[in-house]
Amino acid sequence: MSDVLVLNFTYEALNITNLQRAVKLVFCGKAEIVHNRDRVLHSTTYEMRMPSIIRMLYYIKRPMQKVALTKKNILLRDDYSCQYCGVRGERLMTVDHVVPRSKGGPSTWENLVCACMRCNNRKNNRSPEDANMKLKRRPKQPKYIPWIQIKRHTLPGEWHKFLFLYNVSIEERLE
Repeated sequence: MSDVLVLNFTYEALNITNLQRAVKLVFCGKAEIVHNRDRVLHSTTYEMRMPSIIRMLYYIKRPMQKVALTKKNILLRDDYSCQYCGVRGERLMTVDHVVPRSKGGPSTWENLVCACMRCNNRKNNRSPEDANMKLKRRPKQPKYIPWIQIKRHTLPGEWHKFLFLYNVSIEERLE
């Protein structure tokens, strides 16, 4: 793995870059190595251990990132759990309009929820009350999403303490 975690001056995770870019940042004096790997990089005049984590030596300001209203983000917000019956699964989940579009329901964070195919078909163009179904929780717009997208169970162990954001539950992201 040749990915390198880049931290801001304040030790917040900024992004993930490739090894070549990380070495350039360190060599130019813009970043310092926080954690090394076991392997060593050799050149004719210089030798250094491969970085795993680097920290910028100056602060980089990041604007608040808005959360895009997409199917994937709705499913992520609801943790791939049906908001009617509670069943979990990444494969057969759909996005349901709580108030159907045919009855004037908008496509907004507050009107879209993750639903399994069975519940979505059972609700069938009706409001939850008309279908005698109850939402597990009221849908809300998340306040943020992480800048860094990492697939589950793929990050190196030394990155965990800097990626504390990923230990935050879905409910905490909404507050």
